[in-house]
Amino acid sequence: MSISAPRTEPVWVDGPAGYSLALDGTTIVCRNPKGRTLRSVPKKVLESPEAERLSHVRQWVERHERECARRVESWLLGSLPVPATLISEVWPDPAWRDTLYDLYAVPAGGGGGGGGFLRGVDERGRIGVLDLDAESTWLDADRVILAHPVLIEDLDDVREFALELGITQRLPQLTRQVHRKPDTAEAAAEARNAYAGAAFQDLRHARGRARRYGFAIRGGHAVCRVLEGGRTVQARYWIGSDDPEYATRSGGLFWVDTDERNVRIEDVGPVAWSEGLRMAEIVHAVDRSTEEENQP
Repeated sequence: MSISAPRTEPVWVDGPAGYSLALDGTTIVCRNPKGRTLRSVPKKVLESPEAERLSHVRQWVERHERECARRVESWLLGSLPVPATLISEVWPDPAWRDTLYDLYAVPAGGGGGGGGFLRGVDERGRIGVLDLDAESTWLDADRVILAHPVLIEDLDDVREFALELGITQRLPQLTRQVHRKPDTAEAAAEARNAYAGAAFQDLRHARGRARRYGFAIRGGHAVCRVLEGGRTVQARYWIGSDDPEYATRSGGLFWVDTDERNVRIEDVGPVAWSEGLRMAEIVHAVDRSTEEENQP
């Protein structure tokens, strides 16, 4: 049995002077009057009302793709059980399908067989995967979890297997940086304070890097929100709240609950821990990158 995603063919619309236009993903493509697809869109066609209308459609598709990615990433960060029926309903949509395709999924609750890379949905609504034996199979599970990499057993083996198969993921999952929580409170405290004291060239650079990677800025902190074990926590990394043009220095990393109360290190879950340190590491890197930029 082979499971593969259906290919979405471009839908062509009539353009000026016998030309046809279509969207191939988010790229406008053009066919000449003889039906041959051109390498580029002629200027007179690109400036036509038909191309302008198609450009508006493209902008909508791009927004839709970003929203799909944000939603799927929230499932990943929360390790939320996703109903198989929901995946079945959104699978025909290329934006959803391209985001979900080849993500590593496991049955919720541990039943329904082992995990694998998402490859399709059958007429019964079952989730098709490529398992770790390189076999295509159907998961007998009502819900699946798009596993956060820190929760994947034998992560290195899964990564190696994916590399051998040439698997690529539109939404980074297996390539996501993972930080495992140390066994002792002392080692954990040392790890979370490792990113304090970074000297940023100016606050603007630190904020820009945080936003570029999808982190919010609140009250001088870069913020990462995680839902884990049914509880929402925020990882916060101090980067400063003065004039954006002024130099600044980072503070420590900590976590708070929905009531703004500090979460003890002992109570920070593995996903919240990993994502918090990932955020701090990413933002902290601007300290090194600005230094390198200033080298003669």
